[in-house]
Amino acid sequence: MTVPPPPASPASLPPAPSSPPSPSAPSSPSGPAVPPEDGPAWVVPALRRAGCVFAEDEARVLLASARDPAELTTVVARRAAGLPLEHVVGWAEFCGLRVAVDPGVFVPRRRTEFLARQARALTPPDAVVVDLCCGSGAVAAVLAERRPALLHAADLDPAAVRCARRTLSPLGGEVHEGDLYDPLPAALAGRVDILVANGPYVPTGDVPLLPPEARDHERRMALDGGADGLDVLRRVAAGAPHWLAPGGLLFVETGDHQAAAAQAAVRAAGLRPRVARDDDLHATVLIAARP
Repeated sequence: MTVPPPPASPASLPPAPSSPPSPSAPSSPSGPAVPPEDGPAWVVPALRRAGCVFAEDEARVLLASARDPAELTTVVARRAAGLPLEHVVGWAEFCGLRVAVDPGVFVPRRRTEFLARQARALTPPDAVVVDLCCGSGAVAAVLAERRPALLHAADLDPAAVRCARRTLSPLGGEVHEGDLYDPLPAALAGRVDILVANGPYVPTGDVPLLPPEARDHERRMALDGGADGLDVLRRVAAGAPHWLAPGGLLFVETGDHQAAAAQAAVRAAGLRPRVARDDDLHATVLIAARP
């Protein structure tokens, strides 16, 4: 059995060459980056030999991130050994933002930009926003552009929580460590206007078929969604009516082949779902309203 297109949650890394992580921003205040135009010619061939499909784009990022030739050798070797590019350089580009991504933390996928844009477009001024399974905080950072009255995020992975705090604290967001709704302040119940949950939705049997960058270097809890991939979604849906304000919206990313079952789970919780798709990104987003 192969992972059906699109593969659940993770996509092959690195991002598509049309929008790779921006190499223009300095990687470190402690020393100048190696200018890409002056970089050694060996970098691209080394990445190609390692099987990096977007070797030229990755080379630009690594050259811009390395402070000296010795560091360049180290980061190229780490990427060639199979570490995700984002874990090597410590950040990922997401909707034009640079988001901190530490080793082991789930890398925000290009397809999830569709989820973030859908939620951002429907986030009213002064909204109360909650991002569950927030990972690095990438989606919440995009929603922070709408200047919500309150912005909360939560994740079960302590490493992800540390990353999300670095990204969201300067934006006025609060990040909590715990399982789904458990760590949220009780005062948010019935007040949440926008609830986003980009939880794991890879069926357990498909996890071994994921790209090695995800399978070997990201937490299993960020990938494995149970037998049919919808275990977390069902739990999110079941709790959503308690936390959403009347008319509040839930946004969940899922696989296109899971959309019908996901809608059924949301309807069973008393919400009204619809599905949005982006064929270019192979993205499917379930949007559900509390009546």
